[in-house]
Amino acid sequence: MNRREFLLSGVAALVISGPAAAQMQDHSKHGMHDMPGMSGEDGKTAAPEALPTLPEGAPLRDLPRLANRADEPGRFEAELTAKPAIVRFAEGIDTPILAYNGEAPGPLIEVTEGDKVAIRFANRLFRWETTIHWHGMPVPADQDGNPMDPVLSGGERLYAFELPEGSAGSYWYHPHPHGRTAEQVYLGLAGAFIVKPRQDPIPAAYGDTPLFFTDLRLAADGLIPANTMADLMNGRVGDHVLVNGQKKPTLTLPAGSRRRFRLFNASNARFLHLTFGEAAMTLIGSDGGLLEAPVTGRRTIDLAPGERAEIVVAFDRPGRLVLRTEDVDHGWMGPGRPDMAAELMTVEVTADKAEPAPALPARLRSIADLGSPAVRRRFEFTETMSMGEGGMKMAFLINGTSFDMNRVDVVTKAGQTELWEVVNRADMDHPFHLHGTQFQVAETERDGRVSKAPYRAWKDTVNVARGETVRLLVRQDLPGPRMYHCHILEHEQLGMMGVAEVQA
Repeated sequence: MNRREFLLSGVAALVISGPAAAQMQDHSKHGMHDMPGMSGEDGKTAAPEALPTLPEGAPLRDLPRLANRADEPGRFEAELTAKPAIVRFAEGIDTPILAYNGEAPGPLIEVTEGDKVAIRFANRLFRWETTIHWHGMPVPADQDGNPMDPVLSGGERLYAFELPEGSAGSYWYHPHPHGRTAEQVYLGLAGAFIVKPRQDPIPAAYGDTPLFFTDLRLAADGLIPANTMADLMNGRVGDHVLVNGQKKPTLTLPAGSRRRFRLFNASNARFLHLTFGEAAMTLIGSDGGLLEAPVTGRRTIDLAPGERAEIVVAFDRPGRLVLRTEDVDHGWMGPGRPDMAAELMTVEVTADKAEPAPALPARLRSIADLGSPAVRRRFEFTETMSMGEGGMKMAFLINGTSFDMNRVDVVTKAGQTELWEVVNRADMDHPFHLHGTQFQVAETERDGRVSKAPYRAWKDTVNVARGETVRLLVRQDLPGPRMYHCHILEHEQLGMMGVAEVQA
């Protein structure tokens, strides 16, 4: 019996082992099912015909903004609170969730590069510690919200950092507590963080519209079910994909419009394969901001969990266009792989004519060459499976080890360029995320074939397909501990994470 057949035959008897097992046992003993929004019975849901129906087609809403309380330019001061809230995803059904300032998604934070940011955070979650991780942002290690720096239930802390010139981009924020990230994110704790450039080369007439993608699973009673064993293996994929917290919203634009969209994949584990059908997309930005030049004629945009992109779409003719995500197989362990295809948003293009807009500039910005690497490192993603007492045991590993917050896995030097080779020997794709910096993808290799990166871009999250090797140019500029991990959140907290200590 080969490895994959072994997995399929034993899925019903799966047991999570090692440190991950202790984490999951802790959930069941200390409040997973009495947290707001959590359905009991270990994640079992009602029959499909009994599940709530979400309303569709409402006008796309703007994300609420976090108010800046600073009274001088160049500063952003605000307050964020993580606490329980009640929302109505379906008519007449209350759903308890977790939310930042009562909003899910959390309020949009918008600042300008060079700003000094100070956000007072309060943890009002019942029993659970948490953090805020500023995903992709170049913040000091002691402000990064890593698992070793928790805010206890009932506690508060100040996150303070200065955003350097050149850091403009589409980021997001979410919890990163050890062993509880997945639950806190799918219960609602996530929000967009946009850093604007001082001089934006994208014409203002294009607008600037964030599309924040999350997914949701509801039980018949309106509660959010806990993770199943299949979720732990594959990552949680919800039944509904939401855009800015809505199901299939509608955006109305006049013919001839050019629209700038910022795309955020804030789901636990859903891979997005986005298309506007006949409308071509121009890729202008990635995780860490604008590209050097627009990439035209794109029919699809792929976003692994945690990734972002910026695009411009031309809506030339009246009619209806649908933003969809298509079903692409990124690997699935065990039976019951869901159909990932879904309609996400409708754009109604009216017969009214938009005012003529300027063309995109041919050059957007310069991206520095990181130079020749001084060190080469290798990171292997694997799953291990074995039969033991109680059934099959499974672990998610990097370089054969499971995460230990008391262990340093890599020691690197600030300012030193390194080549990181990320190898996926597992049975499904794993998106790789690195804290504290933006890296550049140099090349990928699969079945002996090497492909150079088609363009230079700043990234903090990149998908590593099963059987693939991705080579990254990495430089950390700020000292301290930095996490690297799979951004399928269930895999991260079940062991697929490590610590890099950056020395000054």
